[in-house]
Amino acid sequence: MLPLRIRRYRPFLIGAFIILVLLYHVSQNSDWELSQSALYSPKKAPADSAAKDRLNVEYQPPQPPKPTSIAHEKQTTTSAQPTPKKETGIRIPQLKTSNEVPGGFGLPTPAPTVGKAHDHSAAEESHVAVKLPDRPVPGTNDGGKPIADIENVEPTSTKEHWQKPSEWFPVPKESIIKLPTGKPKPIPTVQFNFGEESPEAKEKRVARLNKVRAEAQRAWSGYKKYAWGHDELTPVTRISKDPFCGWAATLVDALDTLWIMGLKEEFDEAVDYVKELDFTYSAHRSEIPVFETTIRYLGGFLGAYDVSGGEKTKAAYKILLDKAVELAEVLMSVFDTPNRMPILYYSWRPSFNENPKRASTRSGMAELGTLSMEFTRLAQLTGENKYYDAVARITNALEDLQNREDGTALPGIFPENIDASGCNRTAQAATNYDNLSDAGKQQVDDATDLNEEPQGYTAGMTAQDIQNGKDPLDLNGVTKRELNRRTPPPRSSVPGHQPPPWKGAKNQGPPRDAQGMPANWDCVPQGLVAGGWGSESYSMGGSQDSAYEYFPKQYLLLGGLEDKYRTMHEKVSAAVKKYLLFRPMAPGNPDILFSAKVTSYDHTDQKLNYEWEATHLTCFLGGMYGLGGKIFGSPEDVEIGKKLAAGCAWAYEVMPTGIMPEYSMVLPCAKADDCQWNQTAWYNAIDTEAEWRDEQLKKWEVNHAEWVQEVKMLKKEYAEAEEAAAKARSEQEAKPKNTHQSGLNPGVHQGMQQDVDYHLTKRRLSEDDKIEVAAKVNKLEDELDLNNIAGHAQQDQQQKPMSELLLPPEPEKPLSHEEYVEDRIKRENIPPGFVSLNDKRYILRPEAIESVFYYYRITGSPIWQDKGWRMFESVIAATRTDIAHSAIDNVAIASTSTSTKDKDKDDDRKQTKPSFTDSMESFWLAETLKYFYLLFAEPDVVSLDEYVFNTEAHPFRRPT
Repeated sequence: MLPLRIRRYRPFLIGAFIILVLLYHVSQNSDWELSQSALYSPKKAPADSAAKDRLNVEYQPPQPPKPTSIAHEKQTTTSAQPTPKKETGIRIPQLKTSNEVPGGFGLPTPAPTVGKAHDHSAAEESHVAVKLPDRPVPGTNDGGKPIADIENVEPTSTKEHWQKPSEWFPVPKESIIKLPTGKPKPIPTVQFNFGEESPEAKEKRVARLNKVRAEAQRAWSGYKKYAWGHDELTPVTRISKDPFCGWAATLVDALDTLWIMGLKEEFDEAVDYVKELDFTYSAHRSEIPVFETTIRYLGGFLGAYDVSGGEKTKAAYKILLDKAVELAEVLMSVFDTPNRMPILYYSWRPSFNENPKRASTRSGMAELGTLSMEFTRLAQLTGENKYYDAVARITNALEDLQNREDGTALPGIFPENIDASGCNRTAQAATNYDNLSDAGKQQVDDATDLNEEPQGYTAGMTAQDIQNGKDPLDLNGVTKRELNRRTPPPRSSVPGHQPPPWKGAKNQGPPRDAQGMPANWDCVPQGLVAGGWGSESYSMGGSQDSAYEYFPKQYLLLGGLEDKYRTMHEKVSAAVKKYLLFRPMAPGNPDILFSAKVTSYDHTDQKLNYEWEATHLTCFLGGMYGLGGKIFGSPEDVEIGKKLAAGCAWAYEVMPTGIMPEYSMVLPCAKADDCQWNQTAWYNAIDTEAEWRDEQLKKWEVNHAEWVQEVKMLKKEYAEAEEAAAKARSEQEAKPKNTHQSGLNPGVHQGMQQDVDYHLTKRRLSEDDKIEVAAKVNKLEDELDLNNIAGHAQQDQQQKPMSELLLPPEPEKPLSHEEYVEDRIKRENIPPGFVSLNDKRYILRPEAIESVFYYYRITGSPIWQDKGWRMFESVIAATRTDIAHSAIDNVAIASTSTSTKDKDKDDDRKQTKPSFTDSMESFWLAETLKYFYLLFAEPDVVSLDEYVFNTEAHPFRRPT
């Protein structure tokens, strides 16, 4: 017989046994794999829809084939994850001639009709093997501090690498736009015909050259010691940051600078590190900023390859071109859209990368139009026309917009934001329930809300990122606005932020239409149009600048064989002259120019709102006009460019630190040929409320006069009251003293007298003593005026001192127009000619010295070298840190010394020196210091007749 205790727990033991048996059977018959690829892999569908209905099974719409991994790595996970198919490399198809319609830029063939991405493998005739081994992210600096910002990087076994996706909208090989072929056209020379240099001039030039090189070595040494292998150095705190995916942006961006400056040892060391870069993975960003990645990384590789010898270079440098190809293969996926317009913020993770996409409805003009040179040069070096095709379609689309009647408010130039989606949503084709497939209808029925985003979804991040505590809006400590040197589109419109695979009620994936594409995918097609709603902004500044710069440069890069780039540039030049250029008013009447920002609110040029800006980014314009004017034979444009370059140099010279601010406003002249300095007009521009201020001053004068009269009246009344009080006191003093023998005052203070009498009686004083005491009490009462109760209150009021007189407050005098302006000028250090200093930072930008460099090479005048040298000395003085150089917060602060004695006198003394913002962007070495160096190098070092610079100052060799 079982013990009582065992019998008591017998039901629980039986229940536990049954649960164990059930769990065993469940584990044998269930799919426990939780990987995302398994979760969203399509099920095998029945042969037809009728069969589906008969079998009564859940039907999954067809999906693109599983992407093939470009990174040949062994992924080790704890779950039984399916192993992706391996290939030996990327297969690139043979390219044939183009049957593209002239001027067309859209996809020449319809989208797939079965919802399946195109697979090139069947039609490919050749392939190029590219090996991308898995590389660990460096854990420490080379001789510096530990890298704090990568301590929590996921282990290699859980890394999610980019995988080359199959295309949804492939371009047929026969429709690929080919590079222009033939002998380059004769193009006028750009550079001045320099003669022999005098020994004195050479000595001066070489001394300056060496100082520039020394500062470049200083910046590079700081980067190498404290941020090696990372994107940027923070030159004050001596750590690193990675706003550009952590692929060593400064290192790649500076490669050709190192070569040009003769720093071959540093160059070779950097090239060795390039081998370690893996563009299929980033521990720092889930999206790739396409524009910045193209100009800095892709341009950096190509520029370094060209200046180091190109095809004639030694074998060790061939890695530069190989890496350019590897990166380009990743970036080519951004063009897989219905109209082949690029995704500008590319979510590279496979979980985001498998669905069809469209370009943004709010693409920045600069980001959209500044890809052509890099992909064109890559096509020239590799012979792969697909790279040229990708950017030629963007050019065709822009050409169509420029030539379209009423295409833009200002004919010839483009608005700041472009709708590149290819969809006319205002005339969208209806897609309703009846158009859906049976599977699509079922998904609609099952889903509770198709418009609801997946629970826990955060744009641009995976669920694992959020679980790991990563801030969805943090990009390694910098915001998107900070990381782009051109202002990016708002985050809500960034096309790269694609949601993860849609999850309905049964995790079926996104709803599909009758052709297998995502529901609501179809729309009325259109070309490029102005993005956003309402107003359109036009300028040569941020978000637009480099797109215009590339038209004449692309013409040079193609050897003059594609005339559309010349035509587009000339239309831009004419429009800028018509709508944007202006001469600022300044003391001394300098003959300089700036370019304004214009806003149209009705899509016409009839009612335009002007901002007379002087921005650092716009300073590239002088070089663009000079280059275009030289190669297209326009002396007028060369002269305009010279005035634009001189304008930016002037903006440097007049600031307290000798450095131009990031953004400011100046005073325009009504006529460029009649522009005399007028201080009254300058004051009126600084203070646009002069009339209101004068009215307030007049009101104050009236109110102040009334206040004066009121004070006079009150003082008179008080004086009369004081006089009456004095008279009363005199009369009181004239009255005889009350000298009662007994000391009694029966009418007043009886209590006091009684107390005196009581004490006198109790102490048994003599009568003489009593009389003496009573007399003293009476005298004290008279002195205290206690015997005149009736007149006491009146006397107190009469004797009130004048200092206690409460007067109404005096009205505060407002500043006059002149006083307000002079106070603001002094407080903000506004130089004559400037109206406001809206953004006082200097972030080590290159655009001003870029145009100065161009005009030295174009004119041969040493004046430009002198201008550039003053700029260099000012920049170094304000930005030099202990290890490198930093951006500063305020260029309007003069660096003046102040004694300790003077400082002690004024605790609230204003800042007397700019503060470091602890940032050294990669373009400091890639552009700014390179242009300073080339300004003092011999003219044949990177000659403008042999090379053409991309917008990041990477020199591409022109065809010969």
